[in-house]
Amino acid sequence: MYKKQMVFQRIVCMAVLTASALVFFYSLGLMTDMFDSLYLTIINPARPENTTVRGSGIYYTMQPFNSSLTRVSIGMILVSLVLFIMNTHSRRKYYIGNFVAIGLSTVCNIAASVWAVVNISAFRAQFVNLDFAALKEHSEKWDTLYTESTFWFDAGYVVFGLVILATVLLIVNLILKLTMMKEEKRLIGSRKDVKV
Repeated sequence: MYKKQMVFQRIVCMAVLTASALVFFYSLGLMTDMFDSLYLTIINPARPENTTVRGSGIYYTMQPFNSSLTRVSIGMILVSLVLFIMNTHSRRKYYIGNFVAIGLSTVCNIAASVWAVVNISAFRAQFVNLDFAALKEHSEKWDTLYTESTFWFDAGYVVFGLVILATVLLIVNLILKLTMMKEEKRLIGSRKDVKV
């Protein structure tokens, strides 16, 4: 059973790191379609509301969030690396550093996921209220991308769902590890009683 648990904890630590890296790549792609379709509709970048397509100023209002998301994703990657620095992926017995690493990773991942999903949902609601008829007209006139797709917003729910899933597995692994450590301690205690 111990070998299976050790394999499981390696997989879980890798899953947390992979999910954090996925958030980073998501943050890089989030604005891609918006740039291609909305950038040229904005007459004055200093005043995003001054646009040929009602609502296309979302391209500029999302920029600070997107920059923050990239920074947060880098932070998530660094925090998930602490799991490996503390050997959480390979330790037979967990010590205080392992508990701190798991706690830090859990808090950071859940806080980042809630913050990101709330913002993504708000921006998605703004995006679907764009004047798509005017955007289509602009696209045909200037030969730019026309899309009504909410793919990048919806992908955010999947990405942060995976982050939450990996974090839940990290907690399940901790509970499993604590149970096995307690059982091992009990077995060692019973051996001492036999030797006496």
